Amino acid sequence: METMGEEGSQLPDYLVIDDPSALAVELPVSKLQGSQAVKANILACLKGEEVTMLGVWGMGGVGKTTVMMHVHNELLKEGIFKKVIWVTVSQNFNIYNLQEQIASNLEENLQEHQNTVNRAAKLSKMLEKHKPYLLILDDVRSSFKLESVGLLEPNVSNGCKLVLTTRSQEVAHSMDCRRIQVETLLEEEALKLFLNKVGGIVLSDHGEGIKRDLESTLKEIVDECDGLPLALITVASSLKGISESQLWSVALNELRDCKRNVAGTDANAFQILKFSYDRLIKKQIQYCFLYYALYPEDCKIPKEAIIESWIDEGFIDEMESRQSMKDEGCGILRKLEDNSLLELIKDEVRGDCVRMHDLIRDMALDITRMSPRFLVEAGKALKEQPEKVKCAEGVEKVSLMHNYIEEIPLSMASLTCTSFTTLLLAYNELSTIPESVFEHMLELKILDLSFNYKLWSLPNSVSKLMKLITLLLESTSLKKVPSLSGLGSLKKLNLRKTKIKEVPEGLGMLKNLKCLCLCGSEPFDILEIDEIADGVLSNLSKLQELIVDGSRIKLKGDVVGRLMKLEVFHGWFPTANDMKIFLRC
Repeated sequence: METMGEEGSQLPDYLVIDDPSALAVELPVSKLQGSQAVKANILACLKGEEVTMLGVWGMGGVGKTTVMMHVHNELLKEGIFKKVIWVTVSQNFNIYNLQEQIASNLEENLQEHQNTVNRAAKLSKMLEKHKPYLLILDDVRSSFKLESVGLLEPNVSNGCKLVLTTRSQEVAHSMDCRRIQVETLLEEEALKLFLNKVGGIVLSDHGEGIKRDLESTLKEIVDECDGLPLALITVASSLKGISESQLWSVALNELRDCKRNVAGTDANAFQILKFSYDRLIKKQIQYCFLYYALYPEDCKIPKEAIIESWIDEGFIDEMESRQSMKDEGCGILRKLEDNSLLELIKDEVRGDCVRMHDLIRDMALDITRMSPRFLVEAGKALKEQPEKVKCAEGVEKVSLMHNYIEEIPLSMASLTCTSFTTLLLAYNELSTIPESVFEHMLELKILDLSFNYKLWSLPNSVSKLMKLITLLLESTSLKKVPSLSGLGSLKKLNLRKTKIKEVPEGLGMLKNLKCLCLCGSEPFDILEIDEIADGVLSNLSKLQELIVDGSRIKLKGDVVGRLMKLEVFHGWFPTANDMKIFLRC
Protein backbone atom coordinates (compact mmCIF):
# COMPACT_ATOMS: atom_id res chain seq x y z
CA MET A 1 0.00 0.00 0.00
CA GLU A 2 1.13 3.54 -0.76
CA THR A 3 1.02 5.62 2.40
CA MET A 4 2.02 9.13 3.26
CA GLY A 5 2.47 11.01 6.49
CA GLU A 6 1.18 14.37 7.51
CA GLU A 7 2.89 16.30 4.71
CA GLY A 8 2.22 15.10 1.18
CA SER A 9 3.43 16.04 -2.24
CA GLN A 10 1.18 18.08 -4.46
CA LEU A 11 -0.60 16.10 -7.14
CA PRO A 12 0.03 17.16 -10.76
CA ASP A 13 -2.24 19.75 -12.32
CA TYR A 14 -5.26 18.42 -14.19
CA LEU A 15 -3.89 19.52 -17.51
CA VAL A 16 -1.73 22.25 -19.02
CA ILE A 17 -2.07 24.14 -22.26
CA ASP A 18 1.13 23.73 -24.24
CA ASP A 19 3.55 26.59 -23.49
CA PRO A 20 6.97 25.64 -24.87
CA SER A 21 10.10 27.76 -24.67
CA ALA A 22 8.89 29.92 -21.80
CA LEU A 23 12.41 29.78 -20.44
CA ALA A 24 14.15 29.89 -23.83
CA VAL A 25 15.04 26.19 -23.91
CA GLU A 26 15.26 23.98 -26.96
CA LEU A 27 12.03 22.32 -27.99
CA PRO A 28 11.86 18.52 -28.09
CA VAL A 29 11.35 17.69 -31.74
CA SER A 30 11.27 14.65 -34.02
CA LYS A 31 13.55 14.13 -37.01
CA LEU A 32 12.90 16.44 -39.94
CA GLN A 33 11.31 14.60 -42.86
CA GLY A 34 11.97 15.93 -46.38
CA SER A 35 11.90 19.64 -45.45
CA GLN A 36 15.59 20.49 -45.40
CA ALA A 37 15.26 22.90 -48.34
CA VAL A 38 12.29 24.61 -46.68
CA LYS A 39 14.22 24.92 -43.43
CA ALA A 40 17.19 26.46 -45.25
CA ASN A 41 14.88 28.92 -47.02
CA ILE A 42 13.25 29.97 -43.74
CA LEU A 43 16.61 30.43 -42.02
CA ALA A 44 17.91 32.53 -44.91
CA CYS A 45 14.88 34.82 -44.65
CA LEU A 46 15.22 35.19 -40.88
CA LYS A 47 18.95 35.88 -40.98
CA GLY A 48 18.68 38.41 -43.80
CA GLU A 49 17.24 41.92 -43.68
CA GLU A 50 14.78 41.84 -46.57
CA VAL A 51 12.03 39.71 -44.97
CA THR A 52 10.50 40.69 -41.61
CA MET A 53 7.22 38.72 -41.69
CA LEU A 54 7.09 35.12 -42.87
CA GLY A 55 4.10 32.84 -43.45
CA VAL A 56 4.94 29.12 -43.46
CA TRP A 57 1.87 27.41 -44.90
CA GLY A 58 0.74 23.93 -45.92
CA MET A 59 -1.96 21.36 -45.25
CA GLY A 60 -2.49 19.93 -41.78
CA GLY A 61 -0.05 17.16 -40.87
CA VAL A 62 2.53 18.15 -43.49
CA GLY A 63 5.18 19.11 -40.92
CA LYS A 64 4.98 22.91 -40.54
CA THR A 65 5.34 22.82 -36.75
CA THR A 66 8.21 20.33 -36.92
CA VAL A 67 10.26 22.40 -39.36
CA MET A 68 9.69 25.56 -37.31
CA MET A 69 10.76 23.76 -34.12
CA HIS A 70 14.04 22.90 -35.83
CA VAL A 71 14.39 26.55 -36.90
CA HIS A 72 13.58 27.73 -33.37
CA ASN A 73 16.25 25.51 -31.83
CA GLU A 74 18.90 26.49 -34.35
CA LEU A 75 18.32 30.23 -33.92
CA LEU A 76 18.28 29.82 -30.15
CA LYS A 77 21.80 28.36 -30.34
CA GLU A 78 23.10 31.03 -32.69
CA GLY A 79 21.92 33.92 -30.52
CA ILE A 80 20.94 36.17 -33.43
CA PHE A 81 17.85 37.36 -31.55
CA LYS A 82 17.74 38.59 -27.98
CA LYS A 83 14.56 36.57 -27.47
CA VAL A 84 12.98 33.73 -29.44
CA ILE A 85 9.30 33.37 -28.49
CA TRP A 86 7.10 30.41 -29.39
CA VAL A 87 3.32 30.58 -28.99
CA THR A 88 0.79 27.96 -30.10
CA VAL A 89 -2.31 29.80 -31.32
CA SER A 90 -4.61 27.10 -32.78
CA GLN A 91 -8.29 27.04 -33.53
CA ASN A 92 -9.56 28.84 -30.44
CA PHE A 93 -7.80 32.12 -31.18
CA ASN A 94 -8.59 35.23 -29.18
CA ILE A 95 -6.58 38.40 -28.54
CA TYR A 96 -6.69 38.11 -24.74
CA ASN A 97 -5.18 34.62 -24.62
CA LEU A 98 -2.53 35.44 -27.22
CA GLN A 99 -1.45 38.45 -25.15
CA GLU A 100 -1.31 36.24 -22.05
CA GLN A 101 0.88 33.62 -23.71
CA ILE A 102 3.35 36.16 -25.11
CA ALA A 103 3.64 37.91 -21.73
CA SER A 104 4.22 34.53 -20.07
CA ASN A 105 7.08 33.82 -22.48
CA LEU A 106 8.59 37.17 -21.48
CA GLU A 107 8.14 36.20 -17.81
CA GLU A 108 5.85 39.23 -17.39
CA ASN A 109 2.33 39.58 -16.00
CA LEU A 110 -0.68 41.19 -17.69
CA GLN A 111 -3.34 39.92 -15.32
CA GLU A 112 -4.03 43.27 -13.66
CA HIS A 113 -5.15 44.65 -17.04
CA GLN A 114 -8.49 43.28 -18.27
CA ASN A 115 -9.13 45.50 -21.29
CA THR A 116 -7.36 44.14 -24.40
CA VAL A 117 -6.52 47.67 -25.61
CA ASN A 118 -4.74 48.51 -22.35
CA ARG A 119 -3.08 45.11 -22.39
CA ALA A 120 -1.84 45.74 -25.94
CA ALA A 121 -0.18 48.98 -24.84
CA LYS A 122 1.45 47.24 -21.87
CA LEU A 123 2.60 44.27 -23.96
CA SER A 124 4.14 46.58 -26.53
CA LYS A 125 6.30 48.18 -23.84
CA MET A 126 7.31 44.73 -22.59
CA LEU A 127 8.40 43.68 -26.07
CA GLU A 128 10.44 46.87 -26.49
CA LYS A 129 12.78 45.58 -23.78
CA HIS A 130 13.46 42.37 -25.73
CA LYS A 131 14.37 43.79 -29.15
CA PRO A 132 15.45 42.29 -31.44
CA TYR A 133 13.10 39.32 -30.96
CA LEU A 134 11.69 36.55 -33.13
CA LEU A 135 8.05 35.69 -32.50
CA ILE A 136 6.80 32.37 -33.87
CA LEU A 137 3.01 31.93 -33.88
CA ASP A 138 2.18 28.29 -34.59
CA ASP A 139 -1.09 27.16 -36.18
CA VAL A 140 -2.75 30.51 -36.95
CA ARG A 141 -6.23 29.94 -38.38
CA SER A 142 -7.34 33.56 -39.03
CA SER A 143 -5.70 36.91 -39.67
CA PHE A 144 -5.50 39.72 -37.10
CA LYS A 145 -3.98 43.17 -36.72
CA LEU A 146 -0.61 43.28 -34.96
CA GLU A 147 -1.51 46.46 -33.06
CA SER A 148 -4.64 44.84 -31.59
CA VAL A 149 -2.37 42.38 -29.75
CA GLY A 150 0.38 44.87 -28.95
CA LEU A 151 3.01 43.45 -31.32
CA LEU A 152 5.68 45.75 -32.69
CA GLU A 153 5.69 46.17 -36.45
CA PRO A 154 8.74 44.10 -37.53
CA ASN A 155 11.19 46.15 -39.56
CA VAL A 156 14.90 46.53 -40.29
CA SER A 157 15.20 49.29 -37.71
CA ASN A 158 14.03 47.29 -34.68
CA GLY A 159 15.40 43.96 -35.96
CA CYS A 160 12.24 42.08 -34.92
CA LYS A 161 10.71 39.33 -37.03
CA LEU A 162 7.41 37.45 -37.05
CA VAL A 163 6.78 33.93 -38.37
CA LEU A 164 3.38 32.29 -38.45
CA THR A 165 2.50 28.76 -39.49
CA THR A 166 -0.92 28.25 -41.02
CA ARG A 167 -2.94 25.82 -43.09
CA SER A 168 -4.24 28.75 -45.15
CA GLN A 169 -2.20 30.57 -47.77
CA GLU A 170 -4.83 33.32 -47.60
CA VAL A 171 -4.09 33.97 -43.91
CA ALA A 172 -0.40 34.42 -44.70
CA HIS A 173 -1.28 36.70 -47.64
CA SER A 174 -3.75 38.86 -45.69
CA MET A 175 -1.11 39.49 -43.00
CA ASP A 176 1.36 40.62 -45.67
CA CYS A 177 3.80 37.79 -45.04
CA ARG A 178 6.40 36.38 -47.41
CA ARG A 179 4.96 32.93 -48.07
CA ILE A 180 6.89 29.66 -47.94
CA GLN A 181 4.99 26.43 -48.61
CA VAL A 182 5.77 23.15 -46.84
CA GLU A 183 4.81 20.56 -49.44
CA THR A 184 4.05 16.87 -49.10
CA LEU A 185 6.89 14.36 -49.40
CA LEU A 186 8.20 13.13 -52.71
CA GLU A 187 7.61 9.45 -53.53
CA GLU A 188 11.08 8.32 -52.44
CA GLU A 189 10.97 10.37 -49.22
CA ALA A 190 7.50 9.01 -48.39
CA LEU A 191 8.59 5.39 -48.89
CA LYS A 192 11.69 5.92 -46.73
CA LEU A 193 9.64 7.41 -43.89
CA PHE A 194 7.03 4.62 -44.09
CA LEU A 195 9.65 1.84 -44.05
CA ASN A 196 11.47 3.49 -41.18
CA LYS A 197 8.26 3.49 -39.13
CA VAL A 198 6.86 0.10 -40.12
CA GLY A 199 10.22 -1.68 -39.87
CA GLY A 200 12.27 -3.01 -42.79
CA ILE A 201 11.99 -6.56 -41.40
CA VAL A 202 8.51 -6.73 -42.96
CA LEU A 203 10.13 -7.25 -46.38
CA SER A 204 13.14 -9.32 -45.32
CA ASP A 205 11.34 -12.43 -44.02
CA HIS A 206 10.01 -13.67 -47.38
CA GLY A 207 11.09 -15.33 -50.59
CA GLU A 208 11.55 -13.22 -53.71
CA GLY A 209 8.02 -13.82 -55.10
CA ILE A 210 6.14 -12.93 -51.93
CA LYS A 211 8.59 -10.14 -51.21
CA ARG A 212 7.93 -8.63 -54.64
CA ASP A 213 4.13 -8.77 -54.15
CA LEU A 214 4.40 -7.35 -50.63
CA GLU A 215 6.69 -4.56 -51.79
CA SER A 216 4.19 -3.64 -54.50
CA THR A 217 1.31 -3.55 -52.01
CA LEU A 218 3.37 -1.52 -49.57
CA LYS A 219 4.16 1.08 -52.25
CA GLU A 220 0.46 1.32 -53.12
CA ILE A 221 -0.35 1.99 -49.45
CA VAL A 222 2.32 4.69 -49.38
CA ASP A 223 0.78 6.24 -52.49
CA GLU A 224 -2.63 6.33 -50.78
CA CYS A 225 -1.10 8.44 -48.00
CA ASP A 226 -0.52 11.25 -50.51
CA GLY A 227 2.93 12.14 -49.17
CA LEU A 228 1.48 13.46 -45.89
CA PRO A 229 4.02 12.72 -43.10
CA LEU A 230 1.41 12.45 -40.33
CA ALA A 231 -0.65 10.00 -42.39
CA LEU A 232 2.41 7.95 -43.35
CA ILE A 233 3.48 7.69 -39.70
CA THR A 234 0.04 6.73 -38.31
CA VAL A 235 -0.73 4.21 -41.08
CA ALA A 236 2.74 2.62 -40.81
CA SER A 237 2.41 2.43 -37.01
CA SER A 238 -0.90 0.60 -37.29
CA LEU A 239 0.68 -2.00 -39.63
CA LYS A 240 3.88 -2.53 -37.68
CA GLY A 241 4.62 -6.20 -37.01
CA ILE A 242 2.32 -7.55 -39.76
CA SER A 243 4.26 -9.72 -42.22
CA GLU A 244 1.53 -11.73 -44.02
CA SER A 245 1.11 -10.41 -47.58
CA GLN A 246 -2.64 -11.20 -47.52
CA LEU A 247 -3.16 -8.91 -44.51
CA TRP A 248 -1.31 -6.12 -46.29
CA SER A 249 -3.68 -6.52 -49.25
CA VAL A 250 -6.66 -6.34 -46.89
CA ALA A 251 -5.20 -3.19 -45.31
CA LEU A 252 -4.77 -1.58 -48.76
CA ASN A 253 -8.43 -2.25 -49.62
CA GLU A 254 -9.56 -0.87 -46.25
CA LEU A 255 -7.52 2.27 -46.79
CA ARG A 256 -8.99 2.78 -50.24
CA ASP A 257 -12.49 2.26 -48.86
CA CYS A 258 -11.80 4.92 -46.23
CA LYS A 259 -10.82 7.45 -48.90
CA ARG A 260 -13.65 6.67 -51.31
CA ASN A 261 -16.37 9.29 -51.82
CA VAL A 262 -14.66 12.11 -49.94
CA ALA A 263 -13.62 15.45 -51.35
CA GLY A 264 -11.33 18.13 -50.00
CA THR A 265 -7.85 18.06 -48.51
CA ASP A 266 -8.85 17.86 -44.85
CA ALA A 267 -11.58 15.27 -45.49
CA ASN A 268 -9.10 13.10 -47.35
CA ALA A 269 -6.55 13.39 -44.53
CA PHE A 270 -9.24 12.54 -41.96
CA GLN A 271 -10.10 9.33 -43.77
CA ILE A 272 -6.47 8.25 -43.97
CA LEU A 273 -6.06 8.89 -40.23
CA LYS A 274 -9.38 7.15 -39.51
CA PHE A 275 -7.89 4.02 -41.07
CA SER A 276 -5.47 3.88 -38.11
CA TYR A 277 -8.34 4.50 -35.69
CA ASP A 278 -10.43 1.69 -37.22
CA ARG A 279 -7.51 -0.73 -36.91
CA LEU A 280 -7.50 -0.29 -33.13
CA ILE A 281 -10.29 -2.90 -33.41
CA LYS A 282 -11.20 -2.96 -29.69
CA LYS A 283 -14.02 -0.52 -28.93
CA GLN A 284 -12.49 0.00 -25.49
CA ILE A 285 -9.28 1.44 -26.98
CA GLN A 286 -11.24 3.50 -29.52
CA TYR A 287 -13.28 5.09 -26.71
CA CYS A 288 -10.08 5.89 -24.80
CA PHE A 289 -8.68 7.60 -27.89
CA LEU A 290 -11.84 9.62 -28.54
CA TYR A 291 -12.01 10.76 -24.91
CA TYR A 292 -8.89 12.88 -25.40
CA ALA A 293 -10.87 15.10 -27.81
CA LEU A 294 -12.88 16.41 -24.84
CA TYR A 295 -9.83 18.41 -23.74
CA PRO A 296 -8.79 21.73 -25.30
CA GLU A 297 -6.65 21.72 -28.41
CA ASP A 298 -2.87 21.67 -27.85
CA CYS A 299 -3.03 20.63 -24.21
CA LYS A 300 -0.69 18.26 -22.45
CA ILE A 301 -2.33 15.86 -19.99
CA PRO A 302 -0.41 13.93 -17.33
CA LYS A 303 -0.62 10.20 -18.06
CA GLU A 304 -2.06 9.54 -14.60
CA ALA A 305 -4.88 12.04 -15.18
CA ILE A 306 -6.03 10.61 -18.52
CA ILE A 307 -5.91 7.04 -17.18
CA GLU A 308 -7.96 8.10 -14.12
CA SER A 309 -10.56 9.57 -16.49
CA TRP A 310 -10.71 6.32 -18.47
CA ILE A 311 -11.29 4.39 -15.25
CA ASP A 312 -14.01 6.82 -14.16
CA GLU A 313 -15.75 6.45 -17.53
CA GLY A 314 -15.72 2.65 -17.27
CA PHE A 315 -13.53 2.18 -20.34
CA ILE A 316 -11.31 -0.12 -18.28
CA ASP A 317 -12.95 -3.26 -16.91
CA GLU A 318 -13.29 -3.64 -13.15
CA MET A 319 -10.41 -5.57 -11.57
CA GLU A 320 -9.52 -6.66 -8.07
CA SER A 321 -7.28 -3.66 -7.46
CA ARG A 322 -7.21 -0.09 -8.72
CA GLN A 323 -3.51 -0.42 -9.48
CA SER A 324 -4.31 -3.29 -11.86
CA MET A 325 -6.75 -1.00 -13.66
CA LYS A 326 -4.10 1.73 -13.87
CA ASP A 327 -1.67 -0.81 -15.30
CA GLU A 328 -4.26 -1.75 -17.91
CA GLY A 329 -4.63 1.95 -18.69
CA CYS A 330 -0.87 2.22 -19.21
CA GLY A 331 -1.12 -0.62 -21.72
CA ILE A 332 -3.87 1.18 -23.65
CA LEU A 333 -1.86 4.39 -23.61
CA ARG A 334 1.15 2.53 -24.96
CA LYS A 335 -1.02 1.10 -27.76
CA LEU A 336 -2.18 4.60 -28.74
CA GLU A 337 1.39 5.89 -28.62
CA ASP A 338 2.65 2.95 -30.71
CA ASN A 339 -0.03 3.75 -33.30
CA SER A 340 1.10 7.42 -33.31
CA LEU A 341 -2.39 8.58 -32.31
CA LEU A 342 -1.04 10.10 -29.09
CA GLU A 343 2.39 11.57 -28.49
CA LEU A 344 4.37 11.14 -25.27
CA ILE A 345 5.76 14.43 -23.95
CA LYS A 346 8.22 14.86 -21.09
CA ASP A 347 7.37 17.73 -18.74
CA GLU A 348 9.89 18.78 -16.10
CA VAL A 349 7.17 19.56 -13.54
CA ARG A 350 4.39 17.08 -14.36
CA GLY A 351 6.43 14.15 -15.60
CA ASP A 352 5.12 12.05 -18.49
CA CYS A 353 2.28 13.74 -20.39
CA VAL A 354 0.43 12.95 -23.59
CA ARG A 355 -0.58 15.23 -26.44
CA MET A 356 -2.62 14.78 -29.60
CA HIS A 357 -1.79 16.36 -32.97
CA ASP A 358 -4.44 18.93 -33.86
CA LEU A 359 -5.34 17.19 -37.14
CA ILE A 360 -5.82 13.87 -35.32
CA ARG A 361 -8.00 15.68 -32.76
CA ASP A 362 -10.04 17.18 -35.61
CA MET A 363 -10.52 13.66 -36.95
CA ALA A 364 -11.62 12.45 -33.50
CA LEU A 365 -14.13 15.29 -33.22
CA ASP A 366 -15.41 14.43 -36.67
CA ILE A 367 -16.08 10.86 -35.50
CA THR A 368 -17.90 12.06 -32.37
CA ARG A 369 -20.39 14.07 -34.38
CA MET A 370 -22.01 10.72 -35.19
CA SER A 371 -21.39 7.98 -32.62
CA PRO A 372 -20.62 8.26 -29.77
CA ARG A 373 -21.85 11.87 -29.85
CA PHE A 374 -19.76 14.52 -28.09
CA LEU A 375 -20.30 18.26 -27.78
CA VAL A 376 -16.91 19.90 -27.29
CA GLU A 377 -16.46 23.65 -26.74
CA ALA A 378 -13.42 23.40 -24.48
CA GLY A 379 -10.82 26.17 -24.24
CA LYS A 380 -12.68 28.61 -26.50
CA ALA A 381 -12.74 31.58 -24.09
CA LEU A 382 -16.55 31.41 -23.90
CA LYS A 383 -18.26 33.65 -21.38
CA GLU A 384 -21.63 31.95 -21.60
CA GLN A 385 -23.03 28.57 -22.49
CA PRO A 386 -22.97 28.05 -26.28
CA GLU A 387 -26.23 27.80 -28.20
CA LYS A 388 -25.26 24.28 -29.30
CA VAL A 389 -26.20 22.94 -25.85
CA LYS A 390 -29.84 23.78 -26.56
CA CYS A 391 -29.73 21.37 -29.50
CA ALA A 392 -27.82 18.60 -27.72
CA GLU A 393 -30.41 15.86 -27.91
CA GLY A 394 -28.67 12.49 -28.13
CA VAL A 395 -25.30 13.86 -27.04
CA GLU A 396 -23.51 11.68 -24.47
CA LYS A 397 -20.48 13.72 -23.41
CA VAL A 398 -20.27 17.51 -23.06
CA SER A 399 -17.04 19.42 -22.46
CA LEU A 400 -17.14 23.15 -21.69
CA MET A 401 -13.93 23.11 -19.63
CA HIS A 402 -11.36 25.91 -19.71
CA ASN A 403 -13.68 28.82 -20.49
CA TYR A 404 -14.96 31.89 -18.63
CA ILE A 405 -18.58 30.78 -18.19
CA GLU A 406 -20.11 32.53 -15.18
CA GLU A 407 -23.54 30.91 -15.07
CA ILE A 408 -25.44 27.94 -16.39
CA PRO A 409 -28.75 29.09 -17.90
CA LEU A 410 -31.99 27.31 -17.13
CA SER A 411 -32.06 26.10 -20.73
CA MET A 412 -29.58 23.38 -19.73
CA ALA A 413 -32.33 21.91 -17.56
CA SER A 414 -34.36 21.17 -20.69
CA LEU A 415 -35.26 17.73 -21.96
CA THR A 416 -32.57 18.00 -24.67
CA CYS A 417 -29.96 17.29 -21.97
CA THR A 418 -31.41 14.00 -20.72
CA SER A 419 -28.87 11.90 -22.62
CA PHE A 420 -25.78 13.46 -20.99
CA THR A 421 -23.56 10.89 -19.27
CA THR A 422 -20.52 13.17 -18.86
CA LEU A 423 -20.52 16.92 -18.12
CA LEU A 424 -17.13 18.62 -17.85
CA LEU A 425 -17.26 22.21 -16.57
CA ALA A 426 -13.85 22.47 -14.90
CA TYR A 427 -11.85 25.71 -15.06
CA ASN A 428 -14.71 28.18 -15.48
CA GLU A 429 -16.05 31.15 -13.47
CA LEU A 430 -19.21 29.58 -12.03
CA SER A 431 -20.43 30.83 -8.64
CA THR A 432 -23.83 29.16 -8.33
CA ILE A 433 -25.85 26.65 -10.34
CA PRO A 434 -29.65 26.86 -10.79
CA GLU A 435 -31.62 24.34 -8.75
CA SER A 436 -33.31 22.71 -11.75
CA VAL A 437 -30.21 22.16 -13.91
CA PHE A 438 -29.65 18.51 -13.00
CA GLU A 439 -33.30 17.48 -12.65
CA HIS A 440 -33.49 15.87 -16.10
CA MET A 441 -29.87 14.64 -16.30
CA LEU A 442 -30.73 11.32 -14.74
CA GLU A 443 -28.23 9.44 -16.94
CA LEU A 444 -25.30 11.57 -15.72
CA LYS A 445 -22.32 9.51 -14.53
CA ILE A 446 -19.43 12.00 -14.54
CA LEU A 447 -19.74 15.58 -13.21
CA ASP A 448 -16.61 17.73 -13.07
CA LEU A 449 -16.93 21.21 -11.55
CA SER A 450 -13.30 21.44 -10.40
CA PHE A 451 -11.38 24.72 -10.40
CA ASN A 452 -14.44 26.94 -10.39
CA TYR A 453 -12.87 28.96 -7.60
CA LYS A 454 -15.97 31.11 -7.04
CA LEU A 455 -18.41 28.21 -6.81
CA TRP A 456 -19.93 28.34 -3.30
CA SER A 457 -23.20 26.46 -3.75
CA LEU A 458 -24.52 23.30 -5.39
CA PRO A 459 -28.21 22.68 -6.16
CA ASN A 460 -30.03 19.97 -4.20
CA SER A 461 -30.87 18.33 -7.54
CA VAL A 462 -27.35 16.83 -7.43
CA SER A 463 -28.72 14.45 -4.80
CA LYS A 464 -31.04 12.92 -7.41
CA LEU A 465 -28.26 11.81 -9.75
CA MET A 466 -28.62 8.14 -8.85
CA LYS A 467 -26.30 6.94 -11.65
CA LEU A 468 -23.50 9.38 -10.80
CA ILE A 469 -20.16 7.57 -10.53
CA THR A 470 -17.68 10.45 -10.28
CA LEU A 471 -18.15 13.85 -8.58
CA LEU A 472 -15.17 16.21 -8.87
CA LEU A 473 -15.33 19.45 -6.86
CA GLU A 474 -11.65 20.24 -6.30
CA SER A 475 -10.58 23.88 -5.75
CA THR A 476 -14.04 25.37 -5.34
CA SER A 477 -15.38 27.58 -2.53
CA LEU A 478 -18.00 25.08 -1.41
CA LYS A 479 -18.59 25.07 2.34
CA LYS A 480 -21.25 22.39 2.15
CA VAL A 481 -22.57 19.86 -0.36
CA PRO A 482 -26.11 18.50 -0.65
CA SER A 483 -26.89 15.11 0.85
CA LEU A 484 -25.02 12.25 -0.79
CA SER A 485 -27.30 9.54 0.55
CA GLY A 486 -29.05 9.04 -2.80
CA LEU A 487 -25.84 8.66 -4.78
CA GLY A 488 -25.52 4.93 -4.31
CA SER A 489 -23.51 4.43 -7.51
CA LEU A 490 -20.81 6.96 -6.57
CA LYS A 491 -17.26 5.57 -6.78
CA LYS A 492 -15.14 8.72 -6.62
CA LEU A 493 -15.60 11.92 -4.60
CA ASN A 494 -12.98 14.67 -4.76
CA LEU A 495 -13.36 17.58 -2.31
CA ARG A 496 -9.70 18.60 -2.32
CA LYS A 497 -9.02 22.28 -1.50
CA THR A 498 -12.64 23.20 -0.86
CA LYS A 499 -14.02 25.15 2.13
CA ILE A 500 -15.98 22.16 3.45
CA LYS A 501 -16.40 22.43 7.23
CA GLU A 502 -18.20 19.17 7.96
CA VAL A 503 -18.34 15.64 6.65
CA PRO A 504 -20.95 15.55 3.86
CA GLU A 505 -24.31 14.16 4.91
CA GLY A 506 -24.83 10.62 3.69
CA LEU A 507 -21.13 9.88 3.11
CA GLY A 508 -21.40 6.65 5.07
CA MET A 509 -24.11 5.39 2.73
CA LEU A 510 -21.84 5.37 -0.31
CA LYS A 511 -21.29 1.62 -0.28
CA ASN A 512 -19.59 1.63 -3.70
CA LEU A 513 -17.16 4.49 -2.99
CA LYS A 514 -13.60 3.60 -4.00
CA CYS A 515 -11.79 6.96 -3.97
CA LEU A 516 -12.30 9.68 -1.36
CA CYS A 517 -10.30 12.89 -1.32
CA LEU A 518 -10.96 15.20 1.64
CA CYS A 519 -7.78 17.20 1.79
CA GLY A 520 -6.38 20.70 1.65
CA SER A 521 -2.91 21.95 0.85
CA GLU A 522 -0.52 23.11 3.49
CA PRO A 523 0.13 25.60 4.93
CA PHE A 524 -2.70 27.90 3.83
CA ASP A 525 -5.64 25.76 2.71
CA ILE A 526 -6.09 23.35 5.59
CA LEU A 527 -9.45 21.59 5.33
CA GLU A 528 -11.39 22.41 8.48
CA ILE A 529 -13.02 19.02 9.08
CA ASP A 530 -11.74 17.61 12.37
CA GLU A 531 -12.84 13.99 12.16
CA ILE A 532 -14.74 11.36 10.26
CA ALA A 533 -16.92 9.24 12.51
CA ASP A 534 -15.73 5.65 12.87
CA GLY A 535 -19.03 4.31 11.56
CA VAL A 536 -18.80 6.37 8.40
CA LEU A 537 -15.39 5.06 7.36
CA SER A 538 -16.10 1.48 8.35
CA ASN A 539 -19.13 1.52 6.01
CA LEU A 540 -16.88 2.39 3.07
CA SER A 541 -15.58 -1.15 2.78
CA LYS A 542 -14.73 -0.87 -0.94
CA LEU A 543 -12.46 2.16 -0.45
CA GLN A 544 -9.20 1.82 -2.40
CA GLU A 545 -7.84 5.36 -2.06
CA LEU A 546 -8.23 7.62 0.99
CA ILE A 547 -6.60 11.05 0.69
CA VAL A 548 -6.98 13.25 3.80
CA ASP A 549 -3.61 14.98 4.07
CA GLY A 550 -3.56 18.76 4.43
CA SER A 551 -6.53 18.56 6.78
CA ARG A 552 -7.26 18.41 10.51
CA ILE A 553 -8.90 15.02 10.23
CA LYS A 554 -7.69 12.68 12.95
CA LEU A 555 -8.07 9.04 12.10
CA LYS A 556 -7.85 5.94 14.24
CA GLY A 557 -5.35 3.29 13.22
CA ASP A 558 -7.72 0.37 13.71
CA VAL A 559 -10.53 1.99 11.68
CA VAL A 560 -8.30 2.71 8.66
CA GLY A 561 -6.61 -0.66 9.08
CA ARG A 562 -9.93 -2.47 8.66
CA LEU A 563 -10.39 -1.03 5.17
CA MET A 564 -9.14 -4.23 3.58
CA LYS A 565 -9.19 -2.99 -0.04
CA LEU A 566 -7.27 0.21 0.71
CA GLU A 567 -4.28 0.66 -1.63
CA VAL A 568 -3.40 4.34 -1.20
CA PHE A 569 -3.58 6.29 2.05
CA HIS A 570 -2.43 9.90 2.47
CA GLY A 571 -3.14 11.18 5.97
CA TRP A 572 -1.97 11.23 9.55
CA PHE A 573 -2.68 9.67 12.93
CA PRO A 574 -2.81 11.65 16.19
CA THR A 575 -0.61 9.16 18.08
CA ALA A 576 2.28 6.84 17.38
CA ASN A 577 0.17 4.00 18.78
CA ASP A 578 -2.46 4.56 16.07
CA MET A 579 0.27 4.27 13.45
CA LYS A 580 1.49 1.00 14.98
CA ILE A 581 -2.04 -0.43 15.04
CA PHE A 582 -2.57 0.59 11.41
CA LEU A 583 0.68 -1.05 10.31
CA ARG A 584 -0.25 -4.29 12.10
CA CYS A 585 -3.65 -4.56 10.38
